[in-house]
Amino acid sequence: MANPKAFPVNECKNRLKGGLPKIGIRPCIDGRCRGVRESLEEQTMNIAKSVKEFLEANLRHTCGLPVECVIADSTIGRVAESAACQEKFDREGVGLTISVTPCWCYGAETMDMDPLTPKAVWGFNGTERPGAVYLAAVLAAHAQKGLPAFGIYGHDVKDIGDYTIPDDVKEKLLRFAKAGLAVAEMRGKSYMALGAIAMGIAGSTPNPELFEKYLGMRYESVDMSEIIRRWNEGIYDHDEFERAMKWVDENITLGWDKNPPEVAHTPEKKREVLENSVKMVMIGRDLMIGNPKLAEMGYVEESCGHNAIAAGFQGQRQWTDHFPNGDYMESLLNSSFDWNGIREPFVVATENDHLNGIAMLFGKLLTNQAQGFADVRTYWSPEALKAVTGWTPTGLAENGFIHLINSGAAMLDATGAIKNDKGESCVKPWWELKGEDAAACMDATQYCYADLGYFRGGGYSSQFRTNGVMPMTMVRVNIVDGLGPVLQLAEGWTVDLPDDVFEIINMRTDPSWPSTFFVPRLDSTPAFKDVYSVMNNWGANHGAFHYGHVGADLITLASMLRIPVCMHNVPEKDIFRPSTWNAFGTKDREGADFRACKALGALYGKN
Repeated sequence: MANPKAFPVNECKNRLKGGLPKIGIRPCIDGRCRGVRESLEEQTMNIAKSVKEFLEANLRHTCGLPVECVIADSTIGRVAESAACQEKFDREGVGLTISVTPCWCYGAETMDMDPLTPKAVWGFNGTERPGAVYLAAVLAAHAQKGLPAFGIYGHDVKDIGDYTIPDDVKEKLLRFAKAGLAVAEMRGKSYMALGAIAMGIAGSTPNPELFEKYLGMRYESVDMSEIIRRWNEGIYDHDEFERAMKWVDENITLGWDKNPPEVAHTPEKKREVLENSVKMVMIGRDLMIGNPKLAEMGYVEESCGHNAIAAGFQGQRQWTDHFPNGDYMESLLNSSFDWNGIREPFVVATENDHLNGIAMLFGKLLTNQAQGFADVRTYWSPEALKAVTGWTPTGLAENGFIHLINSGAAMLDATGAIKNDKGESCVKPWWELKGEDAAACMDATQYCYADLGYFRGGGYSSQFRTNGVMPMTMVRVNIVDGLGPVLQLAEGWTVDLPDDVFEIINMRTDPSWPSTFFVPRLDSTPAFKDVYSVMNNWGANHGAFHYGHVGADLITLASMLRIPVCMHNVPEKDIFRPSTWNAFGTKDREGADFRACKALGALYGKN
């Protein structure tokens, strides 16, 4: 049994280079003095303050630190004040802006003109002043200048002195802010590719331009031989390694070895593989974010890291034919805890599938939670389940399900062992975890020895079964020639299976790997008319998954980056895109999304 005391909660800190982005709030006002402007100053600034208070109370960065909002020093009525506001925002590290107003303003003079900043405008719905008129006018100006902005307009009329934020406005403010912060946090960071193409998988084919033009990130390539060099030359924290091995021996469960005795590795070899796997966790982390301990040891260059907000590991086959696979490294780094306690999870894509890594990164930035990686392996129809197991599925699983499984790289948070206040299985932001939560995840997991037919160098793969019914969103980014990146997503739920049914399915697949059973929410659209259609329309062999129904947030984020969404089951009422998208068609929303993204081009493509 894992010891809850072995999982202290780490302090919240930014482990990457570059300051955390702030939200800039722009109180816009009618610039006509001698009575008009003066009568609006207090109301306009109070609306800005209410937005600041609301967002700061409800948002945190993925590192756990609170999000900070910055209000312009004065209301913005003319060009000079817009310039002063921009100067302050540049100085303060603002990454997205929200303009607020209860009244008419001079649109072209007061609007945010920064081409790289996600921007929204809240026009107060009141009868006394034409805030809605300004909203429409300034959104038209944004569209005309190719600077898409999100329009926020409350459903109900409010009194002029009421500074409370309506619920529908709150929802849009949060959706915009989460997505805008994700855009800002990716900018200037790196994706670190440890290795290159795994087994001809298209998603792991290097694509630096995708990161540069759409995400504002670097693509950093590191050869896997760097791990060997650091092994051989001892370029890792030796004290941490000794502590890590003690933690491993006391808190993890080693599972069964499926290999026949004539080819199985000796106990001595297995211990060597386990030790090298632990070193890979440390080295992979150090390569991503650096480690000042290495500088103290005389390895100044190695201590720097690659400022990687996400990474991928090739593994197969050039590595795994000789050395331990990456499963142990990936499962622990992707989880919210290790021998250093509870801490911010990393994003590490199996087989260096950077397209799935991007999907994982999107999910982490929007939810502040650990992310899953899996093969979209098998559609199990009710008929097939009956024939193979004798069980007729009911409830959520009555139309069948999709088996998500990969070689042990999924985050341990996905076990379903973490419970909320209602006793329901869940995944939490890492700073909400307790030692008991992490210990429960470890107890629900065993590490089985790798199948030597697949992984000749051995290794340890996490094995667990996702228990409990949890809301889940499955996500994937694909590249299509002539089109560019497209995003697809499916909201649904994890489902429990009877133990005997699970055992039959598990033995047919790979009983040494983790399994998650997913049921998408169905609707009348072709891709979601049944569970089979969801899998049949999925664009690649992998999918990322994360806790919660966050499809609407993903759609908003994709529109900011100019990545169209080709498949989703999010209700129309929840979709929030820049108002410019309306000009590309209001009947065929999916087609309009593609047309808008093509016309505007990648966010950083012109820079």
